[in-house]
Amino acid sequence: MPDRIAHLYQRHAAAFDAARRGSFPERTWLERFERMLPRGASVLDLGCGGGEPVARFLIDHGHHLTGIDTSTTLISLARTRFPRHQWIEADMMRFGAETAAYDGILAWCSLFHLEPQWQEKLIRRMSVWLRKGGVALFNTGPANGVAIGEFEGEELYHASLAPAEYRAIFAECGLSVINNVIEDASCGGFTVWLVGKV
Repeated sequence: MPDRIAHLYQRHAAAFDAARRGSFPERTWLERFERMLPRGASVLDLGCGGGEPVARFLIDHGHHLTGIDTSTTLISLARTRFPRHQWIEADMMRFGAETAAYDGILAWCSLFHLEPQWQEKLIRRMSVWLRKGGVALFNTGPANGVAIGEFEGEELYHASLAPAEYRAIFAECGLSVINNVIEDASCGGFTVWLVGKV
């Protein structure tokens, strides 16, 4: 199932983009994240889609975006909408930044499509990519397990570790929890993590 995610989003890119442009449940969390960024911050958006509404919100606040997505169609939309920013068609697990280069990292509605062991690896890589004092925002499931959702009539894989497991990973790689809400009712029921590099 996880290996089908990229193809699913490419097949249904137009429908996904339209749905995202019409919905912004994470706005309050993005506002918290943005307030913690320096002026003109460098932000990495893992699973950026077509850049709406998340990248637009940050660009409108004066930040510099690097977006990563596997979908050719969605990356093309982001490039067309925001040509002064960097958009890379790639698997976020193969993205090659090796040094601390970002003030902020997002993995909104993307991290939880990875199998748990790959989520741990990506979080550890994110801790390397973040500058000291940088912040990361992402969402997970509420408990350890796999959940199969649906998009455009196709099964959509999601997985999660337990909250205590995420906290243990953060502690090992120098990330501290700034805020965490399990199944935030004000944000579509997402379990949200805002963490910082100490």
